[in-house]
Amino acid sequence: MNHQSLSAFIWSVADLLRGDYKQSDYGKVILPFTVLRRLDCVLEPTKAAVLAEDAKRKADGLNPDAFLKRAAGLSFYNTSPMDMGRLVGDADNIAANLYAYIQGFSPEVRDIFERFEFTAQVDRLSKAGLLYQVTERFARIDLHPKAVDNHQMGLAFEELIRRFAELSNETAGEHFTPREVIRLMVALLFIEDDDVLSKPGVVRSIYDPTVGTGGMLSVAEEYLVEHSPGARVSLFGQELNPESYAICKADMLIKGQDVGAIIFGNTLSDDGHSGRKFDYMLSNPPFGVEWKKVEKVVRAEHEQQGHSGRFGPGLPRVSDGSLLFLMHLLSKMRPAKEGGSRFGIVLNGSPLFTGGAGSGESEIRRYLLENDLIEAIVALPTDMFYNTGIATYVWIVSNRKPAARKGKLQLIDASSFWHKMPKSLGSKRRKMSNDHIDEVTRLFGTFQPAQQATLFDAVGKEVGREIVAEGDAPPAAPDGGKVKLRPLSLIFGNAEFGYRSITVERPALDDEGRPVVGQKGKSKGKPVADSALRDTENVPLNEAVEAYFAREVKPHAPDAWIDETKTKVGYEIPFNRHFYVFEPPRDLAEIDADLREVTDRIKVMIEGLAA
Repeated sequence: MNHQSLSAFIWSVADLLRGDYKQSDYGKVILPFTVLRRLDCVLEPTKAAVLAEDAKRKADGLNPDAFLKRAAGLSFYNTSPMDMGRLVGDADNIAANLYAYIQGFSPEVRDIFERFEFTAQVDRLSKAGLLYQVTERFARIDLHPKAVDNHQMGLAFEELIRRFAELSNETAGEHFTPREVIRLMVALLFIEDDDVLSKPGVVRSIYDPTVGTGGMLSVAEEYLVEHSPGARVSLFGQELNPESYAICKADMLIKGQDVGAIIFGNTLSDDGHSGRKFDYMLSNPPFGVEWKKVEKVVRAEHEQQGHSGRFGPGLPRVSDGSLLFLMHLLSKMRPAKEGGSRFGIVLNGSPLFTGGAGSGESEIRRYLLENDLIEAIVALPTDMFYNTGIATYVWIVSNRKPAARKGKLQLIDASSFWHKMPKSLGSKRRKMSNDHIDEVTRLFGTFQPAQQATLFDAVGKEVGREIVAEGDAPPAAPDGGKVKLRPLSLIFGNAEFGYRSITVERPALDDEGRPVVGQKGKSKGKPVADSALRDTENVPLNEAVEAYFAREVKPHAPDAWIDETKTKVGYEIPFNRHFYVFEPPRDLAEIDADLREVTDRIKVMIEGLAA
């Protein structure tokens, strides 16, 4: 059963709820029941052995916990004689039996259903006379991993959450990231370490501070297990949304991961993994979400701990907290001398350029670039996410760059690497194929400037695309056709993104047009600046300020000077400017010919009507 048919079956339960539940509340029933049935199916083969072991150990007066986990072959168990099959066999007592069944789970699982507030839903369903019907519907479906593997189960959960989020007008993007975006991030994250990861017995930790339903951790684990069967992977995460946390924790339980490593709470105000460092990290923090609720805690850490805390480089404006998550990840990197770390984070366009010199955003970019931490930034296609169509970017950050990358930053424009989906899912209308992901990964791995040649035939129809290294001859166009080149991969020195913001002053003039001179203190004998004529100029770091001033300012304002006390260093990454390709306007003769053709056609149509 694939995830579409699975989610369609589960969604059919909504027909039972219609009328007694608002559409926006369907998820409160369907999600916990899906998790319950999944756990029920996973435990079924060892149910009898667990019950026997429980009775034996209790008779011996021993704590049965460790014995029960061994009997179940998992890190969780259930000591109730009930299962979902038996529950529907006693319709008159289904509510009481279901409560007892939930209480029979080990503490890690009971926490999951507490986050779902499941007992409140059981009570509500019971009062509405729906509890038996819903339970019976779920008891029919086989959700054992042999029937529905973890990958398909994860996709089904994501589809359900997306649909529930649409119904309740919530932000689906706060819960999960499209799988192809995660696959791209994981490929970029691990490509430079394939040799190390293939060694037997290697142990690696992966962390997601905005873990959602666990999709990023799952894909990263799948990649490592596939490419390095001998590798051992430990997964860590933190999540604020109770339902997403519950689903992630259930998924980790079934996979045999330590669910104690999945923490509930706000990562920014209450770091659940304080003091820990990780090998790899992934994150898709919410775009453009303000951090006012945690402002007091975050500012206190910034001001009191500085670079000893998580937010030393600076604080972004309160309207967008995504750079706070980036700095949080920086604080979780292992020191380079201990092997270092690498992480990928999805951000919108704002962190690239928002904020002038001296602002919090600029200071964060300055810290990243002056410490040579950014390996690459990849522009994704628009309309890739379920809740927004805006431009998004994947940043790859590392404190253990290969020698060839030191001091450099690679920009990759993958905005054209997509195909249209047969059916839109929310705002998601485009998808990256495996070939697209492979192409972007190759561009990153080769670390060379490259461009895309698009071939057009004689009538202007696109007939093919090819990626060519910079300097290589582009492919030949068909007879009468054209070739258009656009950059795909560009490499810059870190300092090329820096600038000095200089303040240019001009003198105030008296009624006779002469400069006003200061009479007291430090300004005595010096021209008084006219604030109305004050201006700022951004001078690239790799250019002398004096030379720039002489060339760009002095010819237009001979009396101007620089107030050096106000000079600030800033950094911005104007991604789109570097990839802009000038399209010359059409030839006037060509436009005139088109107009004549249209005019003649209209004239013929009018004459036909008149006749």
